[in-house]
Amino acid sequence: MDKIVIEGGVPLRGEVVVSGAKNAALPALAAALLAEGDHRVRNVPDLADVRTMGRLLGHMGCAFERADRHEVAIRVPASTLPEAPYELVKTMRASVVVLGPLLARLGKARVSLPGGCAIGARPIDQHLKGLAALGAEIELEHGYVEATARGGRLRGAHFTFDGVTVTGTENVMMAAALAEGATVLRNCAREPEVVDLAVALRSMGARIEGDGTDEIRIQGVERLRPLSHLVIPDRIEAGTLLVAGALPGNDVTVRGCVPEHLEALVEKLRQVGATVTPVPSGLRVVGDGRPRPLDVRTAPFPGFPTDMQAQMMVLLTVADGSSVVAETVFENRYMHVQELVRLGADISVEGKRAVVKGVPSLSGAPVMASDLRASAALVLAGLLAHGTTEVLRVYHLDRGYERLEERLLPLGARIRRTKA
Repeated sequence: MDKIVIEGGVPLRGEVVVSGAKNAALPALAAALLAEGDHRVRNVPDLADVRTMGRLLGHMGCAFERADRHEVAIRVPASTLPEAPYELVKTMRASVVVLGPLLARLGKARVSLPGGCAIGARPIDQHLKGLAALGAEIELEHGYVEATARGGRLRGAHFTFDGVTVTGTENVMMAAALAEGATVLRNCAREPEVVDLAVALRSMGARIEGDGTDEIRIQGVERLRPLSHLVIPDRIEAGTLLVAGALPGNDVTVRGCVPEHLEALVEKLRQVGATVTPVPSGLRVVGDGRPRPLDVRTAPFPGFPTDMQAQMMVLLTVADGSSVVAETVFENRYMHVQELVRLGADISVEGKRAVVKGVPSLSGAPVMASDLRASAALVLAGLLAHGTTEVLRVYHLDRGYERLEERLLPLGARIRRTKA
């Protein structure tokens, strides 16, 4: 098992390029199941979760290989095993997005209930209700979702999600692409990753409108053609790197990001006193002195992303005053707090609120990652802290960041990966 060792307190200077978005790549790869033939997906990050999706598609009978480091080729046969077993699904919640495509093209699916990060219950009931509205018969047995399309094909329907769900929107949208007739989905997620999937599906011949709004309209078609798609940049990786630039004394340019995807974060960075300026194909952020305190409340896009809450909290640990962070998306996403306290932060949690009282500096110590975004936050905290920080359980980090330590080295970070 690896760990990351950081000698903190060193100013970061320079440029870094953002990888493709994991949370857009995974549903795009799953979308290949909607059509027989040869598919190509470009700008795919080389991550543990992507490799898991590759093994999952391989289990179903697809050929999955990297044409190069960031391009994936998938060959989907006419006959595909409609099963996603627990052994593969347990490590990655996003595996559940194969449910809609399998059900839509093959008329049946058997998919294990998902696993993933330990950040609280993330039920898939909205996925199942949406698919049921399209005519699926669904049973839960022995930890598996077993779904069958009545009559062999799903039917268009009107459906309103009870709550905003990104993967739920994606799953039902993919299923509706091959359903008979028209589908209207309401209270949909508006995240850029949902829009990117709609772009991918349209390239396959799907008839989809309204993505990026809370109402998506889909006219089902008989069949789709193979996918050729370029994945969008990862806005959470970009945001993590922007926060690194906003740490006191740093000056980082993040290239290859989409500023429109980062507006809620950029607004907060400017409020704490960082200077954020547009540059060609990116943003430059300069951290000047101690941050100012502020209040942060997570919300679905276009609000402040829950996936940036932990990283933003790191910046607030050294603010000149007290800040309040409110987590409204997940009920158990403060597991990084106790590790930040080990580094000298002053944070107290009361239900869904965390009060962060700024301290002059953090001090290096061994810490343990509990989930993907907590891992990134602890790396940022190690860069900020004086002395040596060791981040354990970095396999969480590798699920969502491609060689983050190697990307930070050219900025001047004293960081290395070693065996724990």
